Amino acid sequence: MCNIVIIVEKILQMASSRKVIELFYDVVSPYSWLGFEVMCRYRNVWNIDLKLRPAFLGGIMQGSGNKPPGLVPNKFLYMTTDLHRLAQYFQVPISPPADPFEAMFEKGSLSAMRFVAAVQEREVGGDKQVEQVSRELWMRIWSQDKDITQPASLSEAAMKAGLSACEVEELLKLSTSKEIKDKLKRSTQEALDHRAFGFPLAVCHVNGKAEVFFGSDRFELIAHCIGEKWMGPQPAAAKL
Repeated sequence: MCNIVIIVEKILQMASSRKVIELFYDVVSPYSWLGFEVMCRYRNVWNIDLKLRPAFLGGIMQGSGNKPPGLVPNKFLYMTTDLHRLAQYFQVPISPPADPFEAMFEKGSLSAMRFVAAVQEREVGGDKQVEQVSRELWMRIWSQDKDITQPASLSEAAMKAGLSACEVEELLKLSTSKEIKDKLKRSTQEALDHRAFGFPLAVCHVNGKAEVFFGSDRFELIAHCIGEKWMGPQPAAAKL
């Protein structure tokens, strides 16, 4: 009986000391995919409560006055090589689309992120569907060179993520509603309030203070900030 009480007390202590990390992201961003996968891998390794925050990168760029790296020729050339290296290191199957400019800037991700916001609005008891739908959308644009803007594309991604045809139909309707448009705007504005200028953006809430980290190369600092250990991009393998 005493052992059970001790175990329960330890669980309660861990829950009370758990750090909240908000991860703002957009599936149009390959660097967001890297940050997303790593944080999902660590959500059950570190004592954290990971909050997925789908937002709109286009709104961040406009609101912060930043320029996407794809619009700066030298940055674009570097990004192509960089993503190949990062995909191998992080073990994320990134393969840039044939026309990244068209995928990122002409087509964009507004409809996709509204759809993810709709999934989040309807999901109860966690964010597994948000995680899986987001991942399938990244797979489409950044691994399979497929569209993420048309209803049929969103439907295919959602059903691959395990949603039913009936659920997808409801979510497609919801994604065009004012409710969801405003939800995505709020999330984007909250990121801007944290002085975001790009994604991914991790906001760590520690001792009543928000510590903000931009990019997919700040995991060592995040770990230090929350009092955890960085074990590389594959923590499960590092434990073996």
